[in-house]
Amino acid sequence: YQNNFEQSETGNVPDEFLVLDGDFAVKAESGNKYLELPGAPLDAFGFMFGPSARHGNEISARMFGTKKGRRFPVFGVALNGVNGYRLQVTPAKRAIELLKAGAVAAKVPFRWSGGEWLRLALRVEQTGDAEWTISGKVWADGKKAPAKPTLTYKETKEPRNGKPSIWGSPYSGTPIRYDDIVVKKIAK
Repeated sequence: YQNNFEQSETGNVPDEFLVLDGDFAVKAESGNKYLELPGAPLDAFGFMFGPSARHGNEISARMFGTKKGRRFPVFGVALNGVNGYRLQVTPAKRAIELLKAGAVAAKVPFRWSGGEWLRLALRVEQTGDAEWTISGKVWADGKKAPAKPTLTYKETKEPRNGKPSIWGSPYSGTPIRYDDIVVKKIAK
């Protein structure tokens, strides 16, 4: 699955998206289309799309947000449904977090001052008979992706089947933008 929104109609949400909450809409600026979540209200919003899977997939996307004073947005990508695994950038905590069923399972320090596109990638893969590795990468758009994951988490319980999703919380009161969403099978 992939969507860069270039074929999407502005003002709408692509038909294949199941919006869980939020007034997402395709916008355009400087010849580029992207999906935008407005800066209000302040809550957690997301949408699901693409094929369901337990493991063997990677989701990646570009995301953009700005800070306002000391407030930052929170945004992320997820696999395995609403209660699956979510890789999110949490600038106010100066961290990248991996959530499992909404609870923080792992986190690493990360500084981001806002106002620039970031790339996020999350994968869930089986790495043993009863072991799965959930790994995420975050890097500045236009830079080379890190060779090693930014954060890794080991799981001994088989992940649940579920769709990929994108999330955002505009705590800064400014919009969050999403672009270049890709879900791909991981080569074995």
